[in-house]
Amino acid sequence: MILSRTLLALVAATSLAVPVMAAPANPAPKTSNRTCFRANDVENFSAPDDRTVYVRVNRKQVYRLDMFGSCPDIDWAWRIGIKNRGSSWICSAMDTTLITRSSAGVRQCAVSKLTLMTPEEVEALPKRSRP
Repeated sequence: MILSRTLLALVAATSLAVPVMAAPANPAPKTSNRTCFRANDVENFSAPDDRTVYVRVNRKQVYRLDMFGSCPDIDWAWRIGIKNRGSSWICSAMDTTLITRSSAGVRQCAVSKLTLMTPEEVEALPKRSRP
């Protein structure tokens, strides 16, 4: 009887441990109609003005980021930083801040809107605005 209880406890402990080990280390958040991306997956960007930035993610997706206000000199920047809050996934404007260097120093620009663009919308952009 003692042996069977020990065996039962071992089987129960093993069955509980398997799902934990099988879970991905950093799964993408489950969202209904939103698409998420990681800041590390951004490959390129363009900024046609100081209130709009387009970022290309994994060659296929382009996101439009609208700023809360003016983000000085971002349309002249050679590079930008993307600071994400909470997790490594960016799923909404609240998850990210853009960082750029302007004539006044380093600026952090709050994002008010994040939109995944369709391929048709990307194609309709002027060539100089495509990331």
